Amino acid sequence: MPGKSEELLVGLSIGTTETKIIIAGKNNRYPDSIHVVGFGHAVSRGIAKGVITNPEQATQSIKDAFRDAQTMTGIPAERLSNVVVAFNAMDIESRSSHGMVTLGDDDTRPVTTEDINRVIERARRDLPKKMSMYPLHTIPTSYSLDGRPVENPLNMTGNRLEVWLQTVSVPMTHIQDVINCVRSAELNISGAGSLLLKPIVSSLGALYEEEKQAGCISICIGGGTTGIVLYRGGRAFKVISIPIGGDHIRNDIATVLHIPLGEAERLKKRIFTTDPDDIRSEGFDFDLAAQAIFARVTELFDEYISDALIECTPQHFPNGIIFSGGVSETPGLDQVLQDVLQMPVRKVREPIYQMPMGLDNASYVSLAGILKYCVLTKKDPYLFIESDQFLPGLSTYSDKRPERKSGRPQDDQYEERDVYEDDEQEYYGNEEDDDEYYGEDENSERKNFGEFMKQLSDKFKKLF
Repeated sequence: MPGKSEELLVGLSIGTTETKIIIAGKNNRYPDSIHVVGFGHAVSRGIAKGVITNPEQATQSIKDAFRDAQTMTGIPAERLSNVVVAFNAMDIESRSSHGMVTLGDDDTRPVTTEDINRVIERARRDLPKKMSMYPLHTIPTSYSLDGRPVENPLNMTGNRLEVWLQTVSVPMTHIQDVINCVRSAELNISGAGSLLLKPIVSSLGALYEEEKQAGCISICIGGGTTGIVLYRGGRAFKVISIPIGGDHIRNDIATVLHIPLGEAERLKKRIFTTDPDDIRSEGFDFDLAAQAIFARVTELFDEYISDALIECTPQHFPNGIIFSGGVSETPGLDQVLQDVLQMPVRKVREPIYQMPMGLDNASYVSLAGILKYCVLTKKDPYLFIESDQFLPGLSTYSDKRPERKSGRPQDDQYEERDVYEDDEQEYYGNEEDDDEYYGEDENSERKNFGEFMKQLSDKFKKLF
C-alpha cells in the first residue's frame, strides 16, 4: 500500500465492453516516476458505441470496477474518490483555428506566459459557438514568431506571435451523462482537465515520444468505437471517432452462425488462438466465422478509416500507423491495415508504462494513457488546454490543473488584432471537410453479409 503522503492518481476508463480503474502512486519529487499499485474492472452495461444509454446500469458498472480496485489494494475508498475519467463520444468535432497578437508597437521583446495566454484566447475566439457542443480539448498544434516556426515560444524574442489550435468538441449531453454517472457512483471528478477523450489517452498510452515527434497515426479499435489521432511535431492535430468496434464483429459472428451474443464473444476471442479443428469439433463453422470477422474489418478499414485518412500520405507520417486496442490483438489484422492504407503498421504489444500482469497488452492502453496525460500536463500545461468553464454542477469541484504563472486575460483586456491567414500551416488540409462521424443503425448496412463475403481478397485466405 502506498504511503499516506504519496499522491495517488486514479484513472477511470468507461468503455463499451469494460469499465476499468487504475490506481498509481506518484512521488512529487520525481514527476516522471509512476508505479501502478492496483486496478479494477467490470463488464460495461448500459453503454453502446461508447455512449451511455442506460445511466443506472452504467453507474453500477463504475461502482463494480471501483469496488474491485479498492478491494485489491486495500486503500481506503476516500483516498480513491477523486478520479480522472476517460470516455468516448459520438459526433466529435475537431476544428482548427488561428490567432495572432503583437508583443509591442515597434520593438521586439521576449514572449511571456501572458502573451501565450493572449494568443490562445485570440485563436479560440474564431471557433464557432455551439450551445450543444463542449470544447473538451484545445491543442496548440504549432506556433510561429515573426513568421518563423517555433516549438515553444516562451522567452524567445520577437514582435508577432501566432498559434494554430485544434479544438476537439463533444456533445454536451454526452459529457453530462458521464458526470451524472460518476457522481451517482459516489466519485468525484478531480476538476478541469479530468474529463478526457479516450482516443487521445489511448494514443498517449500506445505511442513513443519519437513516433509523435516524427509523425504518426494512432488507431485504437475498442469494443464499440475506433479512435484515430494524428500526430506531427509531437502534438496531436486531428481527432476522429468512428462508431464501429469489436462488438460489431461479435454481432456479425452471432448472426452468421446463429448463436447467442455471449457465445459469439467467447468465440471471437478464441478463433485465432485455438486450433481450427478444435473449434469445428465444438460444432462451429470456423471458416464462416473467420470470413465474417474479415468482412467487417474490410468495411472498417476500406470504407471508414481509409476515407478519414484520404489526405494523409506516408511522407507526412514516416512512423506510419500505431495499432492498438483489443481488436488489434487479432492475428493478421495489422497486415490487412498496412495493405489498405499503404503505410507501415506497428502493432502495440503492451502499453508504454509497466503494467501489472493481465494489463500488459494492447487492450489497456487507455489506462496507461490516463497516467501519461497526468504526467505530461503537469510538466506542460499548454500541451492540452481544457476549457476553463465548468458545466452546470461542476463548479463545486476543485481545479487541480497546473496553474500558469498568470491567469487568462478577459476578452476586453487586450486589443483585437487582424489574423494573418496566409501563414497558416496546412497540416490538416481543408478544414471545410472536417471529419465528423455520426452513429448509424446497426441494422441498416450499406452492404449485406453476402456482398461482404464476395469482396474478400485472396490475401485473407492465407491467414486461415
